[in-house]
Amino acid sequence: MKDQALLLVNLGSPASTEVADVRRYLNQFLMDPYVIDLPWPVRRLLVSLILIRRPKESAHAYASIWWEQGSPLVVLSQRLQQAMASRWQQGPVELAMRYGEPSIETQLLKLAGQGIRQITLAPLYPQFADSTVTTVIEEAKRVLRERRLDMQLSVLEPFYDQPEYLDALVASAKPHLEQDYDHLLLSFHGLPERHLKKLDVTGSHCCGAADCCATAPDAVLEHCYRAQCMRSAEAFAAQLGLSADRWSVSFQSRLGRAKWIEPYTETRLEELARQGVKKVLVMCPAFVADCIETLEEIGDRGAEQFRAAGGEELVLVPCLNDHPDWVAALNRLCEKAPLLK
Repeated sequence: MKDQALLLVNLGSPASTEVADVRRYLNQFLMDPYVIDLPWPVRRLLVSLILIRRPKESAHAYASIWWEQGSPLVVLSQRLQQAMASRWQQGPVELAMRYGEPSIETQLLKLAGQGIRQITLAPLYPQFADSTVTTVIEEAKRVLRERRLDMQLSVLEPFYDQPEYLDALVASAKPHLEQDYDHLLLSFHGLPERHLKKLDVTGSHCCGAADCCATAPDAVLEHCYRAQCMRSAEAFAAQLGLSADRWSVSFQSRLGRAKWIEPYTETRLEELARQGVKKVLVMCPAFVADCIETLEEIGDRGAEQFRAAGGEELVLVPCLNDHPDWVAALNRLCEKAPLLK
């Protein structure tokens, strides 16, 4: 009997490019205490201020990359779901979004109605962060608790250093890396430094020295997003035999005035252009599906910024999306997912 469902979970998207839909989505996203980790009154005030202008700006950005079928993130995640459905032998495969629709609650209730009692929950994030992995797990636990669902969860753990993920990343990027280029920039999503520091079990390692990620002990590495990003980048470059001067790492998508992890992508693009780099390839390994942060922030605004600083061409390397090697890798990784303790 096929009774173990797979529930893939990605970040989410507004229902449309209308300002009202974008505002609703941003409010849900930014009011998550794992995203903006401030006391509720402060968070509510801050988000209310952000929502005065941001929805209109974001709606314009979404409209510039929106597909006829809908949000690129949702469409690509649906394609991944369909591809996984042909591989996952244990039961049905569903897709949920942490913010927006279909929600985690909707999909868990749907599976419960089908008599499913075992779920493999797969947060589609290679590296660990409270604002991605933890919030997905906690939302699933909330639904099970409040809806009194008799379900057992296995959870896909961060796979930043797993051979299956790295092999798929190399396979998907290789055709683009075989073309002529001057530099490869691996741009990961950014986080406020305080997100890293509050999870540092030593209380002093994270952001304490320039080489803190390289020297992170296992206890720190387990929850250090930046260190995991660096490990992913280093393993990827080593697998392709890239020399140190041909690639670098940066972090994008800053929001607000807090100190975020560095180096910043916009700064790095300008530096590369000033150093004489004419053609830069940019990959975004923190994302498994192309979205507004890759297509608009890097593919459009990043390219414009690079050219304005003296560069000639920025090529955005697509995310894993529904690449066959990624589908096979994700299936193997999910099969190994341990029970949630």
